[in-house]
Amino acid sequence: MRASVLFEQRTPLKVEDVELEAPRAGEVRVRMAASGVCHSCLHAADGSWANVPVPIVLGDEGAGVVEAVGPGVQTLTAGDHVILSWAPTCGRCHYCVIGRPNLCEQRRPGQGVLPEGTTRMSLGGRPVYQYGHVATYASVTVVAESSAIAIDRTMPLDRAALIGCSVMTGVGAVINTAAVPPGASMAVFGVGGVGLNAVQGGAMVAAQPIIAVDVVGSKLESARQLGATHAIDASREDPVAEIRRITRRGADFTFVAVGDARAVGQAADALAPGGTCVVIGVPATGATVPLDVRPLVTGERVIRGSSYGSARTREDLPRLVELYRGGRLKIDELITRRYGLDEANEAFRALAAGELSRGLIVF
Repeated sequence: MRASVLFEQRTPLKVEDVELEAPRAGEVRVRMAASGVCHSCLHAADGSWANVPVPIVLGDEGAGVVEAVGPGVQTLTAGDHVILSWAPTCGRCHYCVIGRPNLCEQRRPGQGVLPEGTTRMSLGGRPVYQYGHVATYASVTVVAESSAIAIDRTMPLDRAALIGCSVMTGVGAVINTAAVPPGASMAVFGVGGVGLNAVQGGAMVAAQPIIAVDVVGSKLESARQLGATHAIDASREDPVAEIRRITRRGADFTFVAVGDARAVGQAADALAPGGTCVVIGVPATGATVPLDVRPLVTGERVIRGSSYGSARTREDLPRLVELYRGGRLKIDELITRRYGLDEANEAFRALAAGELSRGLIVF
């Protein structure tokens, strides 16, 4: 199959003919329809995140059609339309059993292999790693059965691709992780692909106000179109002061949807007493955030992480499909530009330059 391969961090990706092994027990082969262009992949490629195994096929957000299934697969058959999930689940470990499958002990973050510990991709006999357990910058991929979630066949697969990461991560952070109640105030720091979906999540639960914070004017305008009631250009205004002015006491919830340690500090400072700061974006390896602990204690403020929007993938991904089909979730508006597989480097350039809400590689 054809794949865009990263051979070394801080070097361009190259399209190669990569050998793909047949699915083993509990695995499926998926013909890709589309893959989102995600900031996590950009961080893996540009060296922001250390210890990325290479060579590797990037991509952790995509959708396609099942071509073949390995022995023992019970939930999927050839022809099924699926969203790929970078968070495989075993259904048996501590976290799966207590209802937090996004933290499944079967996950191998950063190792570039499938849950059982190896990759199905190779090039000239050399293993090629699979980013995020799925490797969606490839025309065909092999994934664990639990990483392929069947959806209604009437759902357009290019739109479904974005549900696999950015939509689930942003909407889920609001609905699942934070459980924002109607009427609560919230602010989203960074309104790229994930942040725009956090804004959408706020609109779904009737948060008020919903404040978007960014340094790119076009992104702030997109946030307004998706439900933000206020927009703050952090390059011109102090976002903490502005949030406090708008809400009068600080935001009940803040969401950091950008990998910027400074934004985490600002989001914590912008909280009202009893408020919660949810950190979604992952800063560069080794980044730290200085915090004044006293307001955290005296105001009973909370800072917590959100991984994959606390997803329960078998339930949440099909639910998001239905919200899209019912007109309650906007995805078409997130797609700034479509690319071919050989344009992955240009997609990364545009993403780094702040030109994309979401780029989409279409096969």
